[in-house]
Amino acid sequence: MKLTTKGRYAVTAMLDLALHGDQGPVSLADISARQEISLSYLEQLFSRLRRQKLVTSIRGPGGGYRLSRPAADVYIAEVVDAVSESLDTTRCGNKGDCQNGEKCLTHHLWSDLSDQIHQFLSEISLGDLMRKHEIRQVADRQNRRQSGSGSETINTERLSDQAPA
Repeated sequence: MKLTTKGRYAVTAMLDLALHGDQGPVSLADISARQEISLSYLEQLFSRLRRQKLVTSIRGPGGGYRLSRPAADVYIAEVVDAVSESLDTTRCGNKGDCQNGEKCLTHHLWSDLSDQIHQFLSEISLGDLMRKHEIRQVADRQNRRQSGSGSETINTERLSDQAPA
C-alpha cells in the first residue's frame, strides 16, 4: 500500500484536533508541537481539509481550527481523500497499463485490495479512535510533554531504553 506522509500526517493532525477540540479552537502551532509536524506542512494540509469542509477556521486571538462536524461523523478515508492521497496498491496507479500497456496478471487482486483498504478506513471515524485507551494514553503523554510537566518521565523512559554500558 502506498500511503505517504501526507495521508498519515493529515489523519494524525485531525485526530489531535478531535482530541483537543472540546477546549475551543486548536491552533496549528499546538498540533505542530504535539505531533512534531512542520507548521508549514500543516498549513498546506489544513487548506485542503478546509476546502473539503472537514474543518472550519476561526480567525483572531484564540483562533484556530475546529472539526466541521462531530468526530464520530468524520471518517479516516475522508481525511485521506481530502489531501488527495492515493490508497492504490497497484503498481500502475489503477490505470490497467501495468504490463506493456495492458493489465498484468494480478492487477485485479491489487485493485481489490485498494478497495478493501479504502472500505476499512471508511468504517473508522475519529470518534472511534478517540475512544481507544491506547490513543488516550499517547495524547496524555503528549499533553504532559507540551506543558513541560512530564519532562522527567520522558527522560527516564529514554534512559531505560538504552542498553547498559
